[in-house]
Amino acid sequence: MKVEYSAKLKKLPPYLFVEIDRKKKAAIERGVDIISLGVGDPDQPTPDHIVRAGQEALMKGTNHQYPFGTGLKKYRAAVAQWYDSRFGVSLDADTEVCALIGSKEGIGHFHLAFINPGDVVLIPEPGYPVYATGTIFTDGVPYFMPLLEKNNFLPDFSAIPEDILKKAKVMFINYPNNPTAATADAGFFETVIAVAKKYNIIVAHDAAYSEIYYDKKPISFLSVAGAKEVGVEFHSLSKTYNMTGWRIGWACGNADIIKGLATVKENFDSGVFQAIQEAGIAALTGPQDCVEQMRGLYKQRRDTLVDGLNGIGWTVRKPSATFYVWAKVPAGYTSSAVVGKLLDEAGIVCTPGNGLGTSGEGFVRFALTVDVPRIKEALKRIEKIKW
Repeated sequence: MKVEYSAKLKKLPPYLFVEIDRKKKAAIERGVDIISLGVGDPDQPTPDHIVRAGQEALMKGTNHQYPFGTGLKKYRAAVAQWYDSRFGVSLDADTEVCALIGSKEGIGHFHLAFINPGDVVLIPEPGYPVYATGTIFTDGVPYFMPLLEKNNFLPDFSAIPEDILKKAKVMFINYPNNPTAATADAGFFETVIAVAKKYNIIVAHDAAYSEIYYDKKPISFLSVAGAKEVGVEFHSLSKTYNMTGWRIGWACGNADIIKGLATVKENFDSGVFQAIQEAGIAALTGPQDCVEQMRGLYKQRRDTLVDGLNGIGWTVRKPSATFYVWAKVPAGYTSSAVVGKLLDEAGIVCTPGNGLGTSGEGFVRFALTVDVPRIKEALKRIEKIKW
């Protein structure tokens, strides 16, 4: 039979990180010793106390049934407690927290609750591809907000036409930012809130990297006055506790917005496996020294890579958060050309900036997800390339 894909599916570009993984595997099959600095997947295992909690939860028969709803009350309470302790933000665990099968799932489903055909969605670019994918699937209109170095990789709302703002229904923001590693302060969030109130725009803040920082602690969008009136925050256990494969996160904030997302999820999935929620509780309420150790590990890797690249002639700012390094490409090269050259001549995989949005042209993203000896080996290989 002839299989015809939907018009929406045809609109989607190839998912960038799947393409990167395909190219990496092809190089490995050719016998190349690959150093993968592409996909942001932590290389360290989930901390032991979290794994043990998950193992114990797996043995409970009560966890083997459908986990309907917005999540275990204990899990939502743990999220609320963590937010209060970490950010000073008060959340109602019953109405302002919803468990997610990873924040990617929640962000992807979010559009279905609020976007009608023709509604504008404000999307940072370069940025996480799911913001735009969800917009396409709901027949929304993506409007990309460039994240430029001259603006400290913050969107310039004054550059958005008035008619676009009037049509906008949802705005995505993401700080600490993937891929630029930029951070945002309360003043920026206050501007976001003012724009959202003026034009009746729902704000969806992706805070997946809030716990990967090296100097000043990033703040929560919800910690700024008025934020809960206009938006929600997505969070994840993936990066903070090396739990990418477990698939667990949450959305929190405005109760009406959370209710909309929860209603979509009731019709599309049956909830987060309760054993994984129990592991999540152990992560949020247990000892946090593992997170501090993780930050120290990434800091060492960051310093090794950034200092090394700058030492061989690249121009790289040292990020204050995330485990990404957003590096300017050598003069005369495009992002894609540099990625190809690094793979072909050095066996190094990284992400082209323009693959995450046209404003990312001129940059590549390195993920700090290999150990220091491999980073040093990568630097030796890069130094040998003739640019």
